[in-house]
Amino acid sequence: MGLGFAALASLSQPALAEEEEVLHPPAYPWEHEGWFSSYDAAAIRRGHQVYQQVCAACHSLEQLSYRNLVGVCYTEDEVKEMAGEVEVEDGPDDTGEMFSRPAKLSDKLPQPYANENAARFSNGGAYPPDLSLITKARHDGQNYVFALLLGYREPPEGVTIRQGLYYNPYFVGGAIAMPKMLADGGVEYEDGTPATEAQMAKDVVTFLAWAAEPEHDERKLMGSKFVFVMTIVAMVAAYSKRQKWAPIKSRRVIVDVVN
Repeated sequence: MGLGFAALASLSQPALAEEEEVLHPPAYPWEHEGWFSSYDAAAIRRGHQVYQQVCAACHSLEQLSYRNLVGVCYTEDEVKEMAGEVEVEDGPDDTGEMFSRPAKLSDKLPQPYANENAARFSNGGAYPPDLSLITKARHDGQNYVFALLLGYREPPEGVTIRQGLYYNPYFVGGAIAMPKMLADGGVEYEDGTPATEAQMAKDVVTFLAWAAEPEHDERKLMGSKFVFVMTIVAMVAAYSKRQKWAPIKSRRVIVDVVN
């Protein structure tokens, strides 16, 4: 029994050591996390622009289709125009050959690499994760991604980072293969919002949070309606109960002992 506990302890030591090296992100006040709050459509649009111009070269969004953007941050015509600029492989045709065609609303967003091997080859062995569910797949996802994007700095004294990696205290182990991608003015927003590093990080995290949970606003609206209806039902039930039982509870029973 003692050997078993010793073995378990030895296995857990590396994990604990890595955990101690991670700087936990602070809690940021995300506007859409309130009970009755919804996503900012303008922030989602800006975040999609940051994703397209900064992130899409390495990271995919496998779970998102062009049609998901319609009515959220773009009009249908805008999304059709956006999709039409991308060529996708389809087929086979009547001759059994694959062919290329402009993307449609039903198509998924394009992936930067054909497969995992191509992705690793282009990134020095590192595999850029798909971002569809990144804010759900990571602990404290939105705060983590935001802190990670802004957390690049010079390694402290005594910490050595091998060539090709970059120091980021919010990443497990402190060494990450992705270089710092955001810089002030790196994107020119369509709505004129100043593209500071923090603003771009906030917008792209908002976009990724929406991408992981596009039904967020609809679910909250449905929940609000349910709570409202159940409140009315509870009030009617309480009034009906009082109306029915009040005469019974307040009646007087007189016992004629003499007769």
